[in-house]
Amino acid sequence: MSFLRGKRVNREQVAVVTGAAGGLGWAMVQQLAARAQQSATSLRLVLVDMNSDALQQRAAELTQPLVSVEVHVADLSAEDSVAGLCHALCDAHPQIDLLINNAGITHRSLSTQTTNAVIRRVMAVDYHAPVELAQGLLAPMRAAGGCVVNISSMAGWMPVLGRAGYCAAKSALHQYFETFREEVRDDGITVLMVYPSFVATNIDANALSGDGGRAQHAQSTVGQVRTADWMAARIVNAVAAGKERLFPWDKTLLGAYLYKLAPRLFLRQMVKNFRVELEEGRKLARQSSIS
Repeated sequence: MSFLRGKRVNREQVAVVTGAAGGLGWAMVQQLAARAQQSATSLRLVLVDMNSDALQQRAAELTQPLVSVEVHVADLSAEDSVAGLCHALCDAHPQIDLLINNAGITHRSLSTQTTNAVIRRVMAVDYHAPVELAQGLLAPMRAAGGCVVNISSMAGWMPVLGRAGYCAAKSALHQYFETFREEVRDDGITVLMVYPSFVATNIDANALSGDGGRAQHAQSTVGQVRTADWMAARIVNAVAAGKERLFPWDKTLLGAYLYKLAPRLFLRQMVKNFRVELEEGRKLARQSSIS
């Protein structure tokens, strides 16, 4: 993105952020607004979320002189909603400099106790929506020489108990955009894949249960849980530096290497760290058999 990389262009820059009303998305919006002010660059922030009230509140908080705000309410689990969003953005913006595919959803439930509807919803938001947005906004991204940022996860590199659908979606996201990057490189489009470990955001607070309700048991974590502000600063710095991948330097990265080199050892350790998922699954099975 031009203003992040110190390049001047004689027009307003455009950054699209999904899941922008809270958590990591909002933290990145704030980082981008601050960087625009520092570089005296006119920036239009396009905030996308399914929570209309929260979007309006966030828009009202962005009062920097050089920053203008546009909001779009969209359900990224619905293909027609994503298509409508792409059409609206292409009509409004002949050039888009930055697309941050941040919106995400997860589940905490054993694969054998997770409905197909939950798996489809997780795949729709975490994989299909980023793909459809990148493809749907390809023309304005080409015109700007833009950057696509995808918030993936270390769960895309290794299995995690109770997150089979989420792991699958993030693995698919990784494979798709690693290929996409090379196919659009000559068009001037860049891709940054971000692989966070555990970040304190609403995604786990709002995790789905196997039947599509709200997961009731606490999230299991490994290593330090980072704040959204800390992660957002690292992501914006990585965009500015032209990086293509951003990994966490913590236990989860070591875990990914262990999984590749000694998978049985990794799996034993994973079961130990995430045993609560098996216990919750057994509890649910007992309750189902009684009812």
